[in-house]
Amino acid sequence: MFGSMEEVSVDWRGKPCKPNKHGGMSAAIFVLGLQAFEMMAVAAVGNNLITYVFNDMHFPLSKSANVVTNFIGTVFLLSLVGGFLSDSYLGSFWTMLVFGFVELFGFVLLCIQAHVPQLRPPHCDMVSNGDHCEEAKGYKAIILFIALYLVAFGSGCLKPNIISLGADQFTRENTKQSKKLSTYFNIAYFAFCMGELIALTLLVWVQTHSGMDVGFGISAAVMGIGMISLASGTVLYRNKPPRGSIFTPIAQVLVAAITKRKQICPSNVEMLNVSRNNGPNRIFDTSFNTENLLHTNKFKFLDKACIRTQDGKNESPWRLCTVSQVEQVKIIISVVPIFACTIIFNTILAQLQTFSVQQGSTMNTKIIDGFEIPPASLQSIPYILLIFVVPLYETVLVPTARKITGNDSGITPLQRVGIGLFVATFSMVSAALVEKKRRVSALHHDETMSIFWIAPQFLIFGVSEMFTAVGLIEFFYKQSLEGMQSFLTAMTYCSYSFGFYLSSILVSLVNQITRSKSHGGWLSDNDLNKDRLDLFYWMLAALSLINFFNYMFCSKFFSYNPSLSNGGPCHADPKARQGSLEEVYDI
Repeated sequence: MFGSMEEVSVDWRGKPCKPNKHGGMSAAIFVLGLQAFEMMAVAAVGNNLITYVFNDMHFPLSKSANVVTNFIGTVFLLSLVGGFLSDSYLGSFWTMLVFGFVELFGFVLLCIQAHVPQLRPPHCDMVSNGDHCEEAKGYKAIILFIALYLVAFGSGCLKPNIISLGADQFTRENTKQSKKLSTYFNIAYFAFCMGELIALTLLVWVQTHSGMDVGFGISAAVMGIGMISLASGTVLYRNKPPRGSIFTPIAQVLVAAITKRKQICPSNVEMLNVSRNNGPNRIFDTSFNTENLLHTNKFKFLDKACIRTQDGKNESPWRLCTVSQVEQVKIIISVVPIFACTIIFNTILAQLQTFSVQQGSTMNTKIIDGFEIPPASLQSIPYILLIFVVPLYETVLVPTARKITGNDSGITPLQRVGIGLFVATFSMVSAALVEKKRRVSALHHDETMSIFWIAPQFLIFGVSEMFTAVGLIEFFYKQSLEGMQSFLTAMTYCSYSFGFYLSSILVSLVNQITRSKSHGGWLSDNDLNKDRLDLFYWMLAALSLINFFNYMFCSKFFSYNPSLSNGGPCHADPKARQGSLEEVYDI
């Protein structure tokens, strides 16, 4: 009845793409340039932001940590906005172009505030005289938060579209390009690592020795270079056109399923709505139909949304949906437990960007005479490792695993995520052990440990992030259908957001619960020697281990949509869906 349909891609002028002119790695390389430069700019701000907020804006330590985690959490939460605008109205390229300049303006405003003394509180040493330092308030705090959240808004809307625009340069229906897609995700993570590495070494060093104003200015310049890289590939990009609101058809499925909750699934397939002409929906129906999107047994109550009850009449799209719509909603619901299991992982990341930086500031930072390593630069350690490990993983481990498993990616995205979640636990174990030793040395032996003692916690987490972050992005992208790539990719970044927000909540809760008459709580003092950061790390290690077993349970019961597991919907075997509806719906 219906034939398979090729995915539609257009150039920057809206004309159909030519296979020999548009797309491929030659186009994706310009997106990777923006990936590296944008990450370099925002990482230089985010990873050393606690130092600026604490030392220059004079916020208390716990409040400074929450400012940082809320800022980074907002960056990733706003990725949902970027994904929505891209899939629904603007497309990835134009979304990136608009919000890239929003982020650039935020960097410029940060630079201005850090440079003009009148926009900051008077200089004061927060460590030795913190109780008497003037905290930034009024217009000074307002300027800070406007600048930070302009950066957050721009960066958040960019992130999912950087991934999706780059991945859109490869067609999933082509076996060779499907393998290149997996390679692209690894190269994108390599670009991410290079951006982080340069930010955490060169740019943080500049911030420390030349001033935060110079550092923020360099971030603005680097962001500008990234935007030039994006614009340079304009004529080469394969663009997926926006397809209207992505939330309306989802709401239609839920409303129709509830309305028809008393209906019984029929044994006659003709009673199901398989036509693209029933209702005005444009997202799912223009690209998929029941000839190339297989039914699944999960969440069977949603299937009632596509039962016809008025023969020969067109029902409202709020009462009758297509099978494609229903299957897409099932996919979104089914990935939520996997998404939720990565939140604790990103809560651990939040500690490495906040308390671990302060932990390093209390240690001996001298490497050789005349040269000291900035504490924030410790976060570069895993990226130094990963710029060697990622190419090794792609060139050696993936081909070897591919021969054993037959999977284009070597191992499945879910297996990759699971390995990372397990390894992350040991990052907090290492952090707790080192912090205990550092605290005892400082209080009882009056000794200052070398800053390199906290390197292992960064190294271990770096390895875990290589598995979890890339695996999660690949998982969400491959589980998305046409018109939903940016939004589902944005869910990856939402995990970061919720992880950082959870960190802020945990810090506040821990201080409330552990507060006593003689002490304000584990993390309530500006002096880590008086706090109990080691116990907080042990708590996170326990939560991480519990989270890993929860992930094992969730992933065991997750089933891939068969239309998406073989390279794309167009490769699904039509024979696989033959049979009675009793078999399909398990009724």
